Amino acid sequence: MSLFSQALEAPIPEVCRAGAVTIGNFDGVHLGHQALLVETMKQARELGGPSVAVTFDPHPQQLLRPDAFQPTLTTLGHRAELLEGHGADHVLILRISPAFLQIGAREFFDRVLRGGLQARAIIEGFNFGFGRKREGTVDLLKSLSQDAGIRVTLLKARELDGKPVSTSRVRGELEAGNVAAARKLMGRPYRLIGVVCTGQKRGQTLGFPTANLHEVTTLVPGPGVYAVRVLHEGRTWPGAANIGTNPTFGEIVSKIEVHLVGYHGNLYDATLMVDFYARMRDTRAFSGPAELAEQLRRDIDQARTLAGFP
Repeated sequence: MSLFSQALEAPIPEVCRAGAVTIGNFDGVHLGHQALLVETMKQARELGGPSVAVTFDPHPQQLLRPDAFQPTLTTLGHRAELLEGHGADHVLILRISPAFLQIGAREFFDRVLRGGLQARAIIEGFNFGFGRKREGTVDLLKSLSQDAGIRVTLLKARELDGKPVSTSRVRGELEAGNVAAARKLMGRPYRLIGVVCTGQKRGQTLGFPTANLHEVTTLVPGPGVYAVRVLHEGRTWPGAANIGTNPTFGEIVSKIEVHLVGYHGNLYDATLMVDFYARMRDTRAFSGPAELAEQLRRDIDQARTLAGFP
C-alpha cells in the first residue's frame, strides 16, 4: 500500500490515477465502508488500474462545528491500515482547510475526481454528498460522471439486524458500553490506542498491576469493566480493562486502566493497542481492598474466556 497525505493544491500521485475510487471519512471502517472497498477493489481489477480510497484529515466537522465535534472512532494511522486491509491499493489523505471546505461540488469533481485522479470508476454509498455543504448529490455525481465517461456505482446501505450500519450506530453502541454489538458492526473489536502513564499503583498493591492509558484521542467506550486483548511489542495478551472512576477509594476522575494477564515488566511510556471484546460488569464500590481483589480475580478469569484465551 502507498499512503499519501497532501493539500488539495498538490498534484495527485501518478500511481493513484486511472483506477477505481471511493471517497469518504470512513470513520470506524465498519461493514458498510468495507463493502465500498471490496467493490472498489473489484472494479479496479476489471479496469487494470489501482483501487484508491480518498479520505480527509482533520475530519471536516472539526472545522465546521468544533464545539459539537466528537472524538473519532479511529486514529488516522489505524484508519489507513484498515482501508488498505479491506482492499485499497493506495490511501490518499486530503488535508482539510477552511478554503478547502468552500470548494463547490463541480469544482471538487473537476479537480479531484476527473482531473487529479483521472478516475475511471467511482464507488459510493447511496447517501454520498460532496463539495461545499455537501451540495453535490448522487444525481449530480452521476450527471458529471456520465459527461466525463466515468462509471458510477452506488451501493445500498449495508444492514445488520434490520438496521443500516453507520458510524453513528457504532458510536451509540460504544457510548452505551455495548462493545460486542460494535464488534459485529465493524467486523472486528473496537480498538483504543494510548500511552501508559504513572497511576496510583493501587492495582499493584492488590496483586493486579494496571497500565493507565492517556493520550487516547478516539472515542472511549462507556464506563464499565471489559474483557480485552492487548497488543504490545508483537505479542497479544488477555486483559481486563476498567473505564471510569474508582469508587472503592473515593476517586472521582475517570481513567482507563488495563491489567495484562500474565505480563511481567515495565510498561511506562509504552504504546498499547487495546481491543474490546465484551463488557463484563458495571464499576461499583467494594467494602475494601480484599473484596475488590476477589472481584478482580473473577474478572480476570472471565476476561480470558471472553477474549478467546484458554
